[in-house]
Amino acid sequence: MLLKVEKDNWVCVFRDQIKDSIAEGDQWFVTNYKGKMRLQVREDGKIATRILPFEWNKKETPKALQRIREIYKNYSLSKGEKTLAKACEVSAASSSTEKVEWIELTDQYRKFVPNASDRTWKKYYVPVLVKAGHIYSLKKKPADGEALMMRSLTQWEQESRSRQIARRSLKGFLEWAVMRGKLPAAYAPPANIPEIKKPKRIGFALTDSQILRLLDDISDERWKFAIQLCAVYGLRPEELRHLRIKDGVEGKELWTIYQKSMGGTKGDKTKPRRLHPLLIEDMDGNTIDWKLQQRLEIGESLPPLGQKGKGGEALRTHLRRKNVWNVLCKEAEMIGEVLVPYTFRHRYAKASHAAGIPLTNIAAAMGHTTEVHHQSYARFIPDGTADLYAKRNARVA
Repeated sequence: MLLKVEKDNWVCVFRDQIKDSIAEGDQWFVTNYKGKMRLQVREDGKIATRILPFEWNKKETPKALQRIREIYKNYSLSKGEKTLAKACEVSAASSSTEKVEWIELTDQYRKFVPNASDRTWKKYYVPVLVKAGHIYSLKKKPADGEALMMRSLTQWEQESRSRQIARRSLKGFLEWAVMRGKLPAAYAPPANIPEIKKPKRIGFALTDSQILRLLDDISDERWKFAIQLCAVYGLRPEELRHLRIKDGVEGKELWTIYQKSMGGTKGDKTKPRRLHPLLIEDMDGNTIDWKLQQRLEIGESLPPLGQKGKGGEALRTHLRRKNVWNVLCKEAEMIGEVLVPYTFRHRYAKASHAAGIPLTNIAAAMGHTTEVHHQSYARFIPDGTADLYAKRNARVA
């Protein structure tokens, strides 16, 4: 009971000090909000509130009183042009008590995200928080949260996965810091950060002869099997772990049960689909049948593909160790192209169009809509222009 009286005493004294310090003291009031000081002010007949960056205890009252005086000064001198929120923001920015110790702040935030392992914290949080802290400490600091985020994220490539993770880490930190009064409200992060979209590079479609050259350079039969499947069935690398043999009307059929966004309508995903082979041809134009479905039926092993969703990265890592792949990459660069793990899937698309298979059938075989297929593989779709000019020239000759 004595503790309660002592607590009530400092609270009453503190509230009296506020009333005595400002002209409209009876309209300004402080309360306890989750262990923080909350300032309440009657504003146009309504109660405006603001969380102050001070703990709810006697020790913090001198600093809090000074801050409230500064807020009142900014608020009253504006003659109604400033809201309580704006007055608090201006006071926080100019107050000597608001000097942010960024390292201490990030240490506090580390305790707020205990589920992040030390490895995750060091890899995904520390780099962007250190960069943001350096920028925030500059004499000419960013004006708001959006500017701070834009400048802090410059070292990560636009639209990259690493930039997405850094953006999310910094956004969470700023939300936490502003909500708890550690940073001025102006540094609340925006809902979205503008991104400069780069033209999508589809990737180079390897020829059948180039794929055969590459396969000769691969000694691991599991990876050779995986590449054969991707090239012959037009698979996404991730689909290698989702292959199934099903009973069909005319016998065994090879299917993939992998699901991903189809593009177009939000939430739509690809459905399981039957796979249709488009065999590789040798230098003489003879098809090569590697009996891929039969090998799957008897349980031939595929290579380890790493974590779920990382099949493409696993394939890329293996290919980068191969001399022929690196030579092919340089050959592609010389003509302004790029090789990617989807290169074998691109071969399937290009060869399907060259074979005269209708676009709707190719899109269905590859597991996406005709719209998405047209966007991604338009350059592989014959438009008949060359044939028309060739016929005209032949007629003239």
